[in-house]
Amino acid sequence: MDQPVQLIGPDGTPTAESRYRRDLPPETLVWLYENLVVTRDLDIEFVNLQRQGELALYASCRGQEAAQIGAAAPLRKTDWLFPQFRELGVFMVRGIAPAQLAAVWRGAWHGGLDFTSRCCAPIAIPIATHAPHAVGAAMAAQRLGEDSLTVAFLGDGATSEGDTHEAMNLAAVEKAPCVFYIQNNQWAISVPASRQYAAPTIAHRAIGYGMPGIRVDGNDILACYAVMAEAAERARAGDGPTLIEAITYRMEPHTTSDDATRYRTPAELAEWSARDPISRYRTYLHDAGVLTERLEERVQARSARMRAELRDAVVDAPDPDVGELFDHVYAEITPELSAQRAQLRAELA
Repeated sequence: MDQPVQLIGPDGTPTAESRYRRDLPPETLVWLYENLVVTRDLDIEFVNLQRQGELALYASCRGQEAAQIGAAAPLRKTDWLFPQFRELGVFMVRGIAPAQLAAVWRGAWHGGLDFTSRCCAPIAIPIATHAPHAVGAAMAAQRLGEDSLTVAFLGDGATSEGDTHEAMNLAAVEKAPCVFYIQNNQWAISVPASRQYAAPTIAHRAIGYGMPGIRVDGNDILACYAVMAEAAERARAGDGPTLIEAITYRMEPHTTSDDATRYRTPAELAEWSARDPISRYRTYLHDAGVLTERLEERVQARSARMRAELRDAVVDAPDPDVGELFDHVYAEITPELSAQRAQLRAELA
């Protein structure tokens, strides 16, 4: 359990791992690469837009692209995903337009549109509150006889929350078709992973709940794909939940409001930069004869188009009406909320 599953080494060469397959069809290998690159480029664009005052906040996923795309890729479109706030790669796999994500970070009252039509729950900013929701949805699918599963995307910090404990315990007892996918990116804001748990690993916690726990190299997209595919097959077979700990790293600050230089060292960043998931996978594809100049040009063209579409949707867009914040709490606004709305409008005026 201690040693993470790894199919591609940091230098881009195949490992000796034989339990899991890495011989995906060439079109799948290319699709994964395209999503990696476009997600990285869009992530940079989101950060730039926030710095330019077009977004209120943004939580970067740079460094975690392989963990996210590799996990979402083998799932069916009817499997429900319950994200936290850093899953840009997951949203890209599900085909959610970046402009819809931008609405979240601009503070629109609806928190982004088109999520549920893609079997994806809205972004959960509170830590771990969506874990019980994922289990509840899995139990509902179970009782309805649906051949689907749910995935709760969590961070290492979320495993310190009571919601995660309750969700894992209930999922195991009910044998719910749910996967708990924990991206251990080494930092819960400024708290290092070493301060998050006393167990040898997060995956070790699984045995206490009565479910399998497995560690995977979160910077290895093929390993993440293989491990999630196995957990999904287990859930569909009625064998219950799985806890996956993906070992990765958050290259950017926690959010654009954070100053990571106050708690991280340049040496640590340099160490993890050498394990970059995109560079690793690019080398692997090149050596396999899959990466071509034409493919690179196609990927860059798509990236440029999507970045332009994102900027067009965001730059100089009208600010959300803060009054809408009060309109969707109850079917009919209460006198107290009405008074608060009037007070806020008066203060802003």
